[in-house]
Amino acid sequence: MATVSTVGPRRILEWRELRDADLPEVAALEAQIHAAPWSLLNFRDALAAGYAMRVGECDRRIIAYGVLMIAPGEAQILNLSVSPDTRRQGLGRTLLRQFVEDARRLRIEQVFLEVRASNAPAIGLYETEGFVRVARRAGYYPDGADGAPREDALVMRRELEREVWIGGKG
Repeated sequence: MATVSTVGPRRILEWRELRDADLPEVAALEAQIHAAPWSLLNFRDALAAGYAMRVGECDRRIIAYGVLMIAPGEAQILNLSVSPDTRRQGLGRTLLRQFVEDARRLRIEQVFLEVRASNAPAIGLYETEGFVRVARRAGYYPDGADGAPREDALVMRRELEREVWIGGKG
């Protein structure tokens, strides 16, 4: 199911499920964004495993994407990325909210994610969306291409509100 919103003056953004044909473009954008990017094969494996994968496309260009893994009682956001030239427009927040809403519809009790300890903008976003820090993983992220040392990850969690189901079918 695709949803439409606007980005900038009169530009239409479509949110939709990631398709196999999107994988090369998403992997190329991933390589541009991240010091230790997912490979094309990582994305292909996630798609084959049935993970929820979504892209934001504007003017036939993918500018945001994410991967959500669902497990019994919990979900984990494995990847949430926005093209550097379209950041600070609410795209990451929109995608994050879509994933949280997907989890809520599936009666997931909590959503987890990991984020580089140095990524203050992302941490701020997650905290304003109700995620709290629950752990730190030392040296979790691999070295970047520039030889930088391994970096810690913050593990964050958002507990979802338990909804009351009427009629005993809960």
